[in-house]
Amino acid sequence: LQPDVFEDLIALVALYRPGPLNSGMVDEFVYSKHGKKIKYLHPKLKHILEETYGVMVYQEQVMNIAVVLGGFSLAQADELRRAMAKKVPEKMEKMNKLFVNGASHNGLFPEMAAKIFDLMAKFAEYGFNKSHSAAYAMIAYQTAYLKAHFPIEFMAALLTAELGNTDKISFYIAECKRMGIAVLPPDVNQSDLSFTPVGDKIRFGLNGIKNVGGTAILSILKAREKEPFKSIYDFCKRVDSRTVNKRVIESLINCGGFDSIGARRSQLAQVIDDAIRVGSQKPKSAISLFEMFGQESLDDEYEKLPDIPEWPENVLLKLEKELLGIYLTSHPLNQYEQGFKRYTTCTVSELKEQKDGEIVVIGGMISQLKKIITKKSEKQMAFITLEDMSGSVEVVFFPSTFEAAAEQIALDEIVLIKGKLETG
Repeated sequence: LQPDVFEDLIALVALYRPGPLNSGMVDEFVYSKHGKKIKYLHPKLKHILEETYGVMVYQEQVMNIAVVLGGFSLAQADELRRAMAKKVPEKMEKMNKLFVNGASHNGLFPEMAAKIFDLMAKFAEYGFNKSHSAAYAMIAYQTAYLKAHFPIEFMAALLTAELGNTDKISFYIAECKRMGIAVLPPDVNQSDLSFTPVGDKIRFGLNGIKNVGGTAILSILKAREKEPFKSIYDFCKRVDSRTVNKRVIESLINCGGFDSIGARRSQLAQVIDDAIRVGSQKPKSAISLFEMFGQESLDDEYEKLPDIPEWPENVLLKLEKELLGIYLTSHPLNQYEQGFKRYTTCTVSELKEQKDGEIVVIGGMISQLKKIITKKSEKQMAFITLEDMSGSVEVVFFPSTFEAAAEQIALDEIVLIKGKLETG
């Protein structure tokens, strides 16, 4: 469309919905803006439809036509809007006669009046309230400006606003990736309560970690004010053990919160009980003679980590997903990304832009699976959640399809699925 006035943005919000997109009116709107000659069925329509290039976009336009051409009162015009939206045949027939009769007093032939009414009825199915659209357009304009000029701050704020909605978080992290903005994992020394900009990157917020509550986070933030944590032992000595308990520490380890101190997650998991014991024995305000004279504490001798290998990547990613709700540092589907681009018609997040009833091909990993026996046929069918790097969607396998593909339908399987989309 290449909008160059604010009114174009108002129209875009109203038009970017399944009904208008599938009706062809969006193409008509764009072509008309860029020079296609606009033909009006009646000269009086020009004043009403000129701002939308001859296309009926708003409910207010339908009402205005009813008033100007049909001689309706504003109350009657609103009644017409409701009748058209609900497609009530009796009311529509009544309103049609009323419009044609009123239009005849304004010099319109019955045939032309009926033609205009039919056009109004067609577009009223997709009409949107202009005042609502204007409010949304203003927010769209402001947020687009922020995204363009302050992308890191904007995306950090957006991610924070969607904490708890894993599909939205996945979608926005994928958008960050597309924009070239890295989202770093949680870090006990850098993460804040929410998602925060760190240079040209975004740091995952502690508030997004499962099992890590607000009081525990405040204790961690307060304890690190003077200096960063040097080790898990140092961490346990300085935080309040009443709020930062073993479960919190395990969650921080398993999602990568201690990775920056230079220890493997497997090592930290091995010494967690010892670190908590050492932390509980030393008063938080105490300073040893060795620390006063700049010597290493005797505790260091007991803070050595076991020399064991890191957990396998699939274990690391599984724990990360459990605690953050998403795969962050890597993704099991990374190696399949090019294949999905080649064989799929869209990503999961793009399904909302496809037409209802369209045949689509999507790819991903089966993250949830439920099998049931149907009452009617007493055959097995399945409900799965398919997850790709942009989000997740429910897929239903009816008995005949499930029977043919049962071997491939299993948890954590990477699959391509071709099916009929239902957007309702």
